[in-house]
Amino acid sequence: MRIGYKLASEAFGPRELIRQAIRAEEIGFDFVEMSDHYHPWLESQGHSCFTWSALGAIAARTSTLCLATGVTCPTVRYHPAIVAQAAATMALISDGRFTLGVGAGERLNEHVVGQGFPSVRGRHERLREALEIIRLLWQGGYRSYEGRHLKLEDARIWDLPDDLPVIAVAASGRESAGLAAELGTGLFATEPKASIVDQYRNAGGRGPRYAEVPMAWATDEESAVRAAKETSRWAVTGWKVMSELPNPVNFDAATTWVEDHHIRSQFSVGPDAGPHVEKARAYVEAGFDHIVLQNAGPDPDGFLDFCARDLLARVRALGS
Repeated sequence: MRIGYKLASEAFGPRELIRQAIRAEEIGFDFVEMSDHYHPWLESQGHSCFTWSALGAIAARTSTLCLATGVTCPTVRYHPAIVAQAAATMALISDGRFTLGVGAGERLNEHVVGQGFPSVRGRHERLREALEIIRLLWQGGYRSYEGRHLKLEDARIWDLPDDLPVIAVAASGRESAGLAAELGTGLFATEPKASIVDQYRNAGGRGPRYAEVPMAWATDEESAVRAAKETSRWAVTGWKVMSELPNPVNFDAATTWVEDHHIRSQFSVGPDAGPHVEKARAYVEAGFDHIVLQNAGPDPDGFLDFCARDLLARVRALGS
């Protein structure tokens, strides 16, 4: 099992994210996973840098730390040809340490280019076509593609790694898990559902299985809950809300109802390792083997010190 640290591009500026990644490598994390947003979820978060630039800088400043996008939407804001090129370059400059996490996206980030945001069915159709385009381009040579939604004309990626990056496809049910098995080489999820892993495996999926574990560390429970409520209350709204609202101000308005008990039901909170280990255990027992620790607490350095002192070893032992 491998343990990752979530770099929240919505909550910190790029220099701080690079610093956190270097520290994560120093204390023994296996990889970092970074969200790929244009907007933050809430205005209180206050950041949203260009993920690919930050990941490139992290690759140059680290030597063993693996890197992943969590996740990139390769259909609206980016054309899949650009994502294919970016991921190939990341694989080269990181010496094979990069994983491309992809998903169907959120209106929050994709509407900004003025092409609207597709229906659920349209998003899934586009994601399939995007994956086909990325895999086609990674075969080398000049390639063209004529899909229902996406097109490619005489495109070639000139710098390709010998070993192509894993494509971890975000899944929440049977259809998306099947797509991850068919056109991806890995799985990405945010819920500790064994059914997702089973559906992926039953469809032939044999790659790494990534999952984010929501935590909020602080020196006391109240501070942890307060910080998570201020910056991460969007996480309790559910995917039907998270995928559809267009701007941080909308998420601010849509989460006025969130109370402390909602945070406690979503996140493990406080200074003690026990609740955080048990939170991670649910994902390990569901069959995920790449566990991402996602801290919504107020003190990233305190959390990283806590990981170095106690939490990393205890979570890693879950996979023994």
